[in-house]
Amino acid sequence: MPRPICFMVMPFGVKPVVPPVDNAPTKIDFDALWNRVYRPVIEELGYEPVRADQDTGASIILEMLERLFFSDVVVADMTIPNGNVYYEIGIRHASRETGCVLVSADWARPLFDTAQMRRLVFPLAEGAISDDTAAQVRAALVAGANALASGASPMYEHIPGFPDPSKVDPRRASAIRKQLDLIAAFQARVREARLVSDKAKRRELALALLAEQPPGKPISQAVALELVALLRDVVGWSETIAYIDALPQDIRELGAVREQRSLALSKSGNHEQAIAALESLIEQRGDSSERQGLIGGRYKKLADQARKEGRDVAARDHLDRAIEHYDRGMRLDLNDFYPSSNLPSLYRERNEEGDDLRATMAAHVARLACERDSGNEWSKPTLLGLAFFDQDVRRAREYAREVRRAGPQAWKLDTTIDTLERSVRQTTDEAKREALESILADLKTLLA
Repeated sequence: MPRPICFMVMPFGVKPVVPPVDNAPTKIDFDALWNRVYRPVIEELGYEPVRADQDTGASIILEMLERLFFSDVVVADMTIPNGNVYYEIGIRHASRETGCVLVSADWARPLFDTAQMRRLVFPLAEGAISDDTAAQVRAALVAGANALASGASPMYEHIPGFPDPSKVDPRRASAIRKQLDLIAAFQARVREARLVSDKAKRRELALALLAEQPPGKPISQAVALELVALLRDVVGWSETIAYIDALPQDIRELGAVREQRSLALSKSGNHEQAIAALESLIEQRGDSSERQGLIGGRYKKLADQARKEGRDVAARDHLDRAIEHYDRGMRLDLNDFYPSSNLPSLYRERNEEGDDLRATMAAHVARLACERDSGNEWSKPTLLGLAFFDQDVRRAREYAREVRRAGPQAWKLDTTIDTLERSVRQTTDEAKREALESILADLKTLLA
């Protein structure tokens, strides 16, 4: 009798562990993991093991979809963030009610909401898969795989009647539509509050929205995140911290909310506490370009503070740490221009051998990222900062005119003005420095 099929979803070859994780190997030989662990375990459990690289047909996508649907069990390795693996997990969850087993090393940091899904973990202290390691992983998988295989996928578990629309309670669809309409109306009012030119009026509108959504009552994640960002940008840092601390625990524990609380702590003057909170978040939830960028920003503030106090050695140390974290953030995600856009002026300030080239390369990375994500609300402010860094007076004037037309809020001017000042101080050409100083002075009048 033919055995049931188990389709294995996993990376191929030797892959680096990126971002690096404490107590994890720097790279993993996934082919060795397949040959020495997964294949033997799948066979021991009574299944026929199939891996995607065994596809030989003309349509790899078709064969992948067929195997994800028709296989009796799918096992997906989530040890490292891999786009193909996540995509295939989503297809299996939506297409079959049971039979999807998620596995990973015990030190893995799965992305976003998949961290909430049931997952079988195993020890993986080295990436070459020695005999001892293979034995430990096989034992862990054999002990727990069958129990997970019988569990329902998230779609079937949380949407009764799925996938047949006629069996899904229509009242739930109506409730969701009503909820989405309310969120859309709320977001329109948030945009209105942000675009008002009068600072006092912006604050008044933001506090009115907060009064309608007090943190002590049930609140959706989307609304809470909008209010956190609005309070941060329009009201004040202490109010932002107070609001976050009063939110329900499940929302307070969201990575994005914890990032914003750390930022607010730092803006309130407690940079060391903010760094500690961000490092704890990375340890618990994994690394990201945003989190490394936030840590870099806190060290930049510490460097500026130490310099003003005449503590030159401390200022130098903090500057090095700021560059280290911004650089790490840039390398984690070249499409995120937040870390890379802060590096050029910091490299130029440090002025060690090779820093001028590093600054130019970081500016190029940031500019390309802005072009790829031109709709991002931070892309234009970043391009303004890069124009000042490049000492491009013509482009700086063009952007300044756009700032005056659109208003300082749309260009995040209150946040970016510090970067512009830093670039002006670093401009050695006297004529260009005078021109940029004039443009900067004009922009500052918009913040008065």
